[in-house]
Amino acid sequence: MADAEEPEKKRRRIEDLTEKMAVDGDHNWDGRWSHVQKFLERPGPFTHPDFEPSTDSLQFLLDTCKVLVIGAGGLGCELLKDLALSGFRHIHVVDMDTIDVSNLNRQFLFRPKDVGRPKADVAADFINSRIPGSSVVPHFKKIQEFDESFYKQFHIIVCGLDSIIARRWMNGMLISLLSYKAGRLDPSSIIPLIDGGTEGFKGNARVILPGMTACIDCTLELYPPQMNFPMCTIASMPRLPEHCIEYARILQWPKDKPFGETSLDGDNPEHIQWVFERAQERAAEFNITGVTYRLTQGVVKRIIPAVASTNAVIAAACASEVFKIATSAYMPLNNYLVFNDVDGLYTYTFEAERKENCSACSQVPQDLQFSPSAKLQEVLEYLTENASLQMKSPAITTTLEGKNKTLYLQSIKSIEERTRPNLCKTLKELGLSDGQELAVADVTTPQTVLFKLNFTT
Repeated sequence: MADAEEPEKKRRRIEDLTEKMAVDGDHNWDGRWSHVQKFLERPGPFTHPDFEPSTDSLQFLLDTCKVLVIGAGGLGCELLKDLALSGFRHIHVVDMDTIDVSNLNRQFLFRPKDVGRPKADVAADFINSRIPGSSVVPHFKKIQEFDESFYKQFHIIVCGLDSIIARRWMNGMLISLLSYKAGRLDPSSIIPLIDGGTEGFKGNARVILPGMTACIDCTLELYPPQMNFPMCTIASMPRLPEHCIEYARILQWPKDKPFGETSLDGDNPEHIQWVFERAQERAAEFNITGVTYRLTQGVVKRIIPAVASTNAVIAAACASEVFKIATSAYMPLNNYLVFNDVDGLYTYTFEAERKENCSACSQVPQDLQFSPSAKLQEVLEYLTENASLQMKSPAITTTLEGKNKTLYLQSIKSIEERTRPNLCKTLKELGLSDGQELAVADVTTPQTVLFKLNFTT
């Protein structure tokens, strides 16, 4: 008899709670935020030294604080859930991707019926319908499509990305928003960046205060370098199967347009098959072996393994840091957390230090030391392969005789073809001199990076 009563009691409790939720238009029924109030409305041994318990912090979370979540994938789904249940109501989410069936094993806001739909839209709809009072605004766009005014509206930005390039671009954007008065950084212009990343059973979370603490580029050596190959090698002297695949991806796809104006989609089997076949033809021409369908997928998609439990741990750490910064109730992470449960469970924190000559946040032109006889190709390889720079497709320009001159630009086909011969010329032949400034633009940053050319003897 007692066992039969338990489900009935549970049902009545749910009905009572649902009725309270329906009556209260503000979705703040009694006890809803008690778990948050315990942190904000009473002192504790771990609170910030300057923290004063009050009801104001909770009201700030509920009514005012605006958080931007970048990425609605494995980390993003967890972040949206954690933040919404912690009292953050005004959340925007940006993601340029659509839902694939392979996402469903860990990205729990999505269902089979959602396959093909934008991740941001589905994630926002799910949170808004499931958590009363939530106001998640989706943006099915690239982060590069927004201007400064969009990012300035947020109090905190959280990244749940699987791309180092996107992280670096976001890092550069927040640095560009900083303002200085009489040479001193204006604290009101700082938008904290919380960054989380996972790879298999490993993960990390970090807190970045642009202009004050180490930024993404300050610690670029901690990230595995992206596999990039010099354009001259890809176009003229392939030696590896990867070179052949990149040739088909970068040069043949835009030239042949096998599927019309459609961009190459790494999740489309027909696109991968086409690249695979062209890569095989290229490999046969140069007697290169090892081009396989699986390798083609790996090169095109730059596959990173994902584990749901790691995403949950790192997202929880990031959400906790957002809560601490938004409420000022606790000291935030200073400033890097590492998580590893490959063999047992291991985690530690350390303070990543700012780099004095960081290309992103130091505001100091970078030195490039080359011989006058060095070729522009060597400079390009340095920009892409150096652990502190890791550029993707740098465009190099300079000023010669009072006029801007593009030395090399890869992203526009006609200009790439016109400037490609410069890669085989020496710096002296290009008219460059000691102390010359080179302006380098890249997809890893919204800002142009200045380099000062120092000739070595």
